Amino acid sequence: MSDSAENDGRRGEGTRAVRAGLPEPVRNEPTLPGPVFAAHFHLPGEVTGPYAYGRDDNPTWTLLERAIGELEAPGQDGVETLVFASGMAAISSVLFSQLRAGDAVVLPSDGYQVLPMVRAQLEAYGIEVRTAPTGGDAQLEVLDGARLLWIESPSNPGLDVCDIRRLVEAAHARGALVAVDNTLATPLGQRPLELGADFSVASGTKQLTGHGDILLGYVVGRDAGTMAAVRRWRKIVGAISGPMEAWLAHRSIATLQLRVDRQNATALAVAQALRERPEVCGLRYPGLPDDPAHKTASQQMHRYGCVVSFTLPTRARAERFLDALCLVDDATSFGGVRSTAERRRRWGGDAVPEGFIRLSVGAEDAEDLVTDVLRALDESAD
Repeated sequence: MSDSAENDGRRGEGTRAVRAGLPEPVRNEPTLPGPVFAAHFHLPGEVTGPYAYGRDDNPTWTLLERAIGELEAPGQDGVETLVFASGMAAISSVLFSQLRAGDAVVLPSDGYQVLPMVRAQLEAYGIEVRTAPTGGDAQLEVLDGARLLWIESPSNPGLDVCDIRRLVEAAHARGALVAVDNTLATPLGQRPLELGADFSVASGTKQLTGHGDILLGYVVGRDAGTMAAVRRWRKIVGAISGPMEAWLAHRSIATLQLRVDRQNATALAVAQALRERPEVCGLRYPGLPDDPAHKTASQQMHRYGCVVSFTLPTRARAERFLDALCLVDDATSFGGVRSTAERRRRWGGDAVPEGFIRLSVGAEDAEDLVTDVLRALDESAD
């Protein structure tokens, strides 16, 4: 381990977030160099050096990838990070670079609502797809003979949690790779590689960048061979981040710890307030001591996230509630500094009740947000 890597592992999370991926200081140059817009680079003679063509690598990606790697695996050498155009590009890169016809993969049955589309494509390529819920470590029951286990913990939108260490150990004992979707937790909430996973995958669109203005994804892994396959897939499909998006993402990471701490604390306050409302059922937030996932989450997570989910009695009540909110935008996605909420069933891909609400807590004052949510519940009553 290098001295810089060792020191980075000892620094606080706020310090790491602020300084992650910054290059060595150069006199009269900016602390974070601006985005490099280049399709090609000067390349006389033999092909050497890191930058040759814009689909393969870019100096702006390099700094961002270094920053994400320092957060996902602080103080660890030999970790590689690759950024992508979106979270789905990152997810697809792992699945389609590691699986072949005849392989089996285990997916969560309660994961991100695009996964059923992914399943159909995998099956079209001759890959067997098995599914099981996240809660109760149910994926263990369908693991035998699988090439890859895909974990989403906490799950989106139901917020169930599984014991990642337990599943990783079981998968590795059976010769399977393990990828963990770390989108909802962020690297400050959970570090899958430290829990033994082969890949940590996430949508940087969400809380990592936090402002709702960037589409981004990433994959972090420790094994050079598997990551080379992921890199090759990125090159083949061209699912690359634009330089401006990468630069904005790197800039945004500097405030990650500030945002995460504020949003997590407010999410707990909102969940505690919702717990007292008789019309609310199915309330989930892993940070609540009585949440079914709390014990397992507390063993592997450093923070519980900014998303709270709950169900109102009917679709109409849920829609009236959303209309009555003043400080919460009716929008999809999560993790932004501005609170958002939506009735998830409107997309049709999640097995949730018609009145199911996914609420993403932003950086507003906790008292203001709780007041707004409770007022909207009152006004939406029959």
